[in-house]
Order: sequence, then C-alpha cells, then structure tokens
Amino acid sequence: MSSVTFLNTPQALRELADQPHSPCQCSLQHCAGWESVSDTVWPAQHMTHVATLRDPDVHEPTFEEQHTQGTRYESADAPVVLKFFPYNRCDVYACGKCQQHALRYTEFGGYYVDPRARRLNPELIID
Repeated sequence: MSSVTFLNTPQALRELADQPHSPCQCSLQHCAGWESVSDTVWPAQHMTHVATLRDPDVHEPTFEEQHTQGTRYESADAPVVLKFFPYNRCDVYACGKCQQHALRYTEFGGYYVDPRARRLNPELIID
C-alpha cells in the first residue's frame, strides 16, 4: 500500500498544482508534454513523491486517451484527464528547488521501458 495520497478528483489535483512555484532550471523544464526522462536524467535528489493518480481499486486502468480539442498524447496543451491514459497510471512529484509539480509514469512496450514525465499545468486539468 502506498503512503502517498490518492488524488481522485480534478479539483484535488488542481489544488496541488496551484501551489506557488518558481521557474526551475532542472532537467524537467523541457517537459511541457510527455517526454522521455530516463533515471539518469530524472532529478531524483530534488523530487518528492507527493501523490498518485493510480486508483488502488482498478487492477488494469484503461489505455483510452481523452483529447477534447484534437490534441495528441505528446501535445504540450493536451488535457490532463485523471481517468484516462496516461494520467490513470501516474504519480505526482514536487521539485524541492522550485516546488513545481510533475507527473511521471513508465511506458512499457514490447521490448522497452520508457520513463516519461510532464510538468503539471493546472490550466490543463479538466473534469
């Protein structure tokens, strides 16, 4: 069982993301959309695992995506929709240097594992 909070509403995630933060110069500054961020690039020494979007009661979350404005998975302006992929498989981290929040999940393919991250923009969180 995880010791971090399960955020199950857009409002709860917005409240977390709306906390004040400053610009950061870490490796996540380029992660407006989903980007590959290997463990060697992930700024682990500055990141704190603060929440999860993974529903503990759902064994196999959907891979269906939600794009209300015709965006794509990698789009910087793609909506953050908690019940849809990849958000339903994410954990939320906070940077100790700037207090910026980031989402992180691991993409699994046939022969690869690809950790991905996206800075959390509260304006993109939708119901």
